[in-house]
Amino acid sequence: MSELKPVADWTTGTEAISYQSCRACKSIQYFRRSFCAACGSPDLDDKTASGEGTVYATSLVLRAGTPEAREHVPYNIVLIDTDEGFRMMAHGANDLVIGDKVKAGYRQFTGRLVPFFERSST
Repeated sequence: MSELKPVADWTTGTEAISYQSCRACKSIQYFRRSFCAACGSPDLDDKTASGEGTVYATSLVLRAGTPEAREHVPYNIVLIDTDEGFRMMAHGANDLVIGDKVKAGYRQFTGRLVPFFERSST
């Protein structure tokens, strides 16, 4: 298997969402791995997502799980079906509902940069 090289995305403090596309079977995956989860091939391309998608699910958090998160309550955890075809968990505006078209921005949450989805203007 090939070695997984670091990529600049939100997990490393860069305002971007990365995913992979398999050259062998054309599957896409998020989070990154050193092999394709569908076929096992190590032949993957790193790509950057547009940040656009649709809300699949939403859960408004009213009680912080950690002392650091207390200042953010209430906050919304959303599942987003991205336009590229993968589903990801992220933070989102508190008024988002299932089916909303959204666009990612980035915000600090408990000292870390995270994707933050809001309704898109289109």
